[in-house]
Amino acid sequence: MNASTSAGTEGYGTRVPWGDVLLSAIASVSWALIGMAGTAALGLHLLDADAAGSLGPMTAAVVALGAGGSVTPAGEVSSFGLKGAQAHTAVEITPLGVGLVGALFLAFFFLRSLRAAGVVVAPTELLARVGSVVALFVAMTGGLAWAGHDVVTIDGASLGLDDLPGGGDGGGSGGLEIPGLGDVGDIGGLLPDRIGDLVDARAAVGFTVDTAPTVLGGLVWCAGVLLIALLASRRTPLPRGWEAVHRVVRPAVSALVTVALTAVVAGLAAAAWAAVGDDHPRRIAGAALLGAPNGVWLGLPIGLFVPWDGRATGALVGVLPAPLDDLLGSGTERPVSLARLAELDGRVWLLGVAAALMMLLAGVLTAVRTPVGPDDTRPLVFSLRCALRLGVATSVTLPLPAHLTEVSVDASLSVLGIDAFGAGIDLRGHLGAALLLGAAWGAGAGAAGALLARVSGAAGTRATGLARGAGAVPEGGDANAGGPAWAGSPSGPYRPGTPHRPPDP
Repeated sequence: MNASTSAGTEGYGTRVPWGDVLLSAIASVSWALIGMAGTAALGLHLLDADAAGSLGPMTAAVVALGAGGSVTPAGEVSSFGLKGAQAHTAVEITPLGVGLVGALFLAFFFLRSLRAAGVVVAPTELLARVGSVVALFVAMTGGLAWAGHDVVTIDGASLGLDDLPGGGDGGGSGGLEIPGLGDVGDIGGLLPDRIGDLVDARAAVGFTVDTAPTVLGGLVWCAGVLLIALLASRRTPLPRGWEAVHRVVRPAVSALVTVALTAVVAGLAAAAWAAVGDDHPRRIAGAALLGAPNGVWLGLPIGLFVPWDGRATGALVGVLPAPLDDLLGSGTERPVSLARLAELDGRVWLLGVAAALMMLLAGVLTAVRTPVGPDDTRPLVFSLRCALRLGVATSVTLPLPAHLTEVSVDASLSVLGIDAFGAGIDLRGHLGAALLLGAAWGAGAGAAGALLARVSGAAGTRATGLARGAGAVPEGGDANAGGPAWAGSPSGPYRPGTPHRPPDP
């Protein structure tokens, strides 16, 4: 075994370096939560949500939602005509902008700590690193449940009703004058009295991070982020025997992750362009920070013809982008598809074109990052392999954004700076259809991308050394001089090759 191989496997299977494991876990979780809290606080501030309550508890609540947690708003708002069950709000929405920032920080520091292990990493060390990060993150989400609760007081006088009859101390006791209609006479004093009660009302609206669902959601979220990071990082070592992950899984998964992040960057660029000419650029920037991935990853499945069902009522119809607001504005549940949206606005077909181009890009990246082996000399064989790998990866991946971008809001009060009395949104995708369509789109894009890469000569040019076979070091190892060992290379005595120049006489 040569020096490079020895350096890459030194300490393999020995004791776990717990000091390094704990330090890397603290760094990964700390930076992830700092990034999530900063994104949430800045987004809420730009949306002026902190004008209705304390920014700290609201930030903790949004971070909990971004990490897969749950928040239950409730309040005593009987003065506003709401009683009993009407005074509760059910919110199921994930601010993916916050979650994405945390996932990027968590994956970066976790993978960076693993790369110091060399060519391969011991299974016990990998398990220890994953377990320590997950355990620490779950403990920190419990802290969010402690900090993420607050009470926001809605002052009736702040609603601007003092100027109406009966709204203040000097309110008139005579007839009611309506702008544009004039004096409509005395209506018995009922309306002025009710307005006076409303002005004097102070409704306490609270929200609390649910401990058990948030801890469980944080556990699933953190484990999912680490799993995706390990499957997508092409230069991170894995335990011996996992060579198939380097060669088969990682090129396709990394291509899909690259495409998803590229789409988010495009969405942020579009939001920046829209904010330039808008009267409220701060609101657009805040919404983009919190929810740009929500909109982008909702558009991708719709552009790939994944069917959805949706319903919207009340003031929350206005937060939907056109033409989705027109389609769901009736208040009844309606099917949402690319064709139905295109009936309202023909430009929606461009969404389908963009989604198809994104998939083709994923196919090309898969082919470029997949090593070309001896059996892949025929373009058809290489194309079929890329099609199969990307098809399987997309069939598993496409239902994920369809699930993450589901929205269910049944609001009857003001919470987190949003006034939504009697409003609601429900938008859910068909996960089974997403799985089947993902397989079809992935297979087609993988085959087309592989053919394009072979024709251009780019196939396999970006494959890493681990993907080419250096992920496994043979037992007792013969290795290529000056480089990492190749998978399956036979061990045996040294046999010198033909010299490159004639011997010196």
